[in-house]
Amino acid sequence: MASVEIAAEHERILREIESTDTNCIGPTLRSVYDGQEHGVFMGKLDGRIRNHDRDIEKMCNHHFQGFVDSITELLKVRGEAQKLKSQVTETNQRLQDDGKGLLTCMDELRLCRLQQRNIATSIDKFTHCLPVLEMYNKLQEQMTQKRYYPALRTLEQLEQTCLPRAGQYRFCSIMSDNIPRLRTLIRDTAMSQLKDFLESIRKHSDKIGETAMKQAQVQRSLDSAVSLQQRAAVGRRLRKEAGLGVGTDIDGQGSSPMSEQDSGVLDVEDEEDEDEVPGAQELVDFSPVYRCLHIYTVLGSREQFENYYRNQRRKQARLVLQPHSNMHETLEGYRRYFNQIVGFFVVEDHILHTTQGLVNRAYVEELWELALSKTIAALRTHSSYCTDPDLVLDLKNLIVLLADTLQGFGFPVSQLFDMMFEMREQYGEILLKKWNLSFRQVLDQDNFSPIPVATEEEYRQFTSQFPFQDPELDKVLTRGLLPFSEFVPQVYSQLKEFVYACLKYYEDLHLSSTEIDDVIRKSTNLLLTRTLSSCLQYAMKKKNVGLAELVQVIINTTQLEASCVYLEEFISNITNVPPDTSNATKLYGTSTFKDARHAAEEEIYTNLNAKIDQFLQLADYDWTAAQGGGAPSDYLSDLIAFLCSTFSVFTHLPVSISHTHTFSGKVAQTACMSACKHLSTSLLQLLLETDVRQVSMGALQQFNTDVKECERFARAGPVPGFQGDTLLLAFSDLRQLLDLFTQWDWSSYLADYGRPTCKYLRVNPHTALTLLEKMKDTSRKNNMFAQFRKNERDKQKLIDTVVKQLRNLITAHQT
Repeated sequence: MASVEIAAEHERILREIESTDTNCIGPTLRSVYDGQEHGVFMGKLDGRIRNHDRDIEKMCNHHFQGFVDSITELLKVRGEAQKLKSQVTETNQRLQDDGKGLLTCMDELRLCRLQQRNIATSIDKFTHCLPVLEMYNKLQEQMTQKRYYPALRTLEQLEQTCLPRAGQYRFCSIMSDNIPRLRTLIRDTAMSQLKDFLESIRKHSDKIGETAMKQAQVQRSLDSAVSLQQRAAVGRRLRKEAGLGVGTDIDGQGSSPMSEQDSGVLDVEDEEDEDEVPGAQELVDFSPVYRCLHIYTVLGSREQFENYYRNQRRKQARLVLQPHSNMHETLEGYRRYFNQIVGFFVVEDHILHTTQGLVNRAYVEELWELALSKTIAALRTHSSYCTDPDLVLDLKNLIVLLADTLQGFGFPVSQLFDMMFEMREQYGEILLKKWNLSFRQVLDQDNFSPIPVATEEEYRQFTSQFPFQDPELDKVLTRGLLPFSEFVPQVYSQLKEFVYACLKYYEDLHLSSTEIDDVIRKSTNLLLTRTLSSCLQYAMKKKNVGLAELVQVIINTTQLEASCVYLEEFISNITNVPPDTSNATKLYGTSTFKDARHAAEEEIYTNLNAKIDQFLQLADYDWTAAQGGGAPSDYLSDLIAFLCSTFSVFTHLPVSISHTHTFSGKVAQTACMSACKHLSTSLLQLLLETDVRQVSMGALQQFNTDVKECERFARAGPVPGFQGDTLLLAFSDLRQLLDLFTQWDWSSYLADYGRPTCKYLRVNPHTALTLLEKMKDTSRKNNMFAQFRKNERDKQKLIDTVVKQLRNLITAHQT
């Protein structure tokens, strides 16, 4: 059983050796050597080899004849092959000899085709590169010629069109790398030119404004009543004449600007005005701002440029609106200030109308509001220093011209006119101060004497200055005097000059005739009620003004009062407003001159009373005298002589003056009555003053003698016109008091006190008591032994009784 298995195993190993690659036979043979039947296996292996050799021999024997036949045929073919080889060799040699020329031609053809291809390629490349080089050369020329906007356009075309077509070349790379630097250079150069432009318009704004204001002045003189629609056309014309035409607009895509040599002045509507001389475009070239705007638009930085331009112009506006510290000293300072403002806004108006969006209406209006506020504030400050009315008037005319010029460009100027209305009060105050000096100078130079006239020609000369008409011309010439002094015609002329000065200010302020008439009348009223009135008061209060001067002041004011009607007619004539217009302001001249006349009258009364007081200060009574003298006191005699000489002035006046109702009928009588009353009151106060502690009967008799002298003066009628003893009534209080004491009529006084028929109706019980107590003290002190005399004791008892009764009377009336 074991041998069968070994035999089967050996068989398997043999089959495996036959069918297995020799490289993998190692494990199979190892299994043989590992076993114990190595010899057996070798025997079987030899037997298997012998079997295969027999099979090979059988197969060779079977195919040997065919092999022999094949060898025989192969030997036959070898001969033919040798022949064929020699033929092929000969043919190849002939072919090789014949193909050498063809190969040479083919090589030449190949080289030619290669050259053609290279040439075509080069031409194509040059076709794309030449525009790049031409464009770059054009760019360099434009940069050299400083034509930066076309250069920027060329640069854009070079970058976006030419370079992408040219391909990747070194010079293209260099150009591409150089493009940002060129853009920066163009932008910086344009900005530098813009800065130069801003500096240029800053320097030339004065000249631009002067040109615009001159053109506005010419236009206003040609047609002062231009309509609102015409003003708009005038504004366009002013812009051209001021060098501010209309430039090319800029669209949102950055359209092409004008040529580099164009100044930015182009207005199709104004092309027909070729004969007109251009103005400010000769001073300022606006092309840099257009160029810079186009360049920044193309570069996509338009907003940055707009902000920069507006900020720079705002800064310039603040500089322009800053006035010089000494601007108020001369009109030229104001003119330069206004020219700069006008020039600034004329430029801004031009930029507004020649660009699209660089500045807008809101921006310009914002600048204008700033300018208005600062200009008005500066004018208010600097004009307040002005004291010359001519300078204020010239300033007003300059402001009107400023307003008309800017209004022609469409700027609202109502605030400027409002400011001029405010300035009229200052102008009025300056005029009042000037006329105050004029009036005072006239008053200081006046001699307060009637004007002498010898001929009718002289009379006409004075009446041409002052509306004085005397129907009795022959009497005036015979008399040789006009009633008033030179003060009257000079003051009347000054009033007319004041009206003219006021009228000059209100010209061109767009006021109606009624408004002008109203403000002139109000200003004239201020002149009359404040300035002229104070000057008259000043003239009357001077120390060297005497009675004659005060009398002449009254006459002068009377004549000026009568002239107020003619002054109103004069104002109505120059304002073309009838004086009877409803709501028309009336002149206060009549009341002013009446007040001045009344003040002069009061001054006469005051001076007389002051002079009387000076004489009374010389009174030296001996209040304890035992017996009075028979003659009046010296001071009183001098006082009466002074009053007589004083009131004689009234009686020696010219007829035409002395017959004046206001003066001779009232002033003289009132002055005389006032003097007598003051004298009577002062004498009574002198008698009752506290320093006088004792009054004797002798002193009272002397006092009575002086009062009688006063009554004699009053009775003599120092001033005509008093009826009866009217002037004596001024001394009635004093007379009744002295009669009561000198006649010692106390029984009648006490019995009839309070009755209308009382003899001593004007004697006040307080006054009587005061004087009686002074007499009682005198009796006690001067009569040391009066108690030993019966009659003296009785008199003293009587005085005590009267004193007691007077006190009871006073107490009863007080209750």
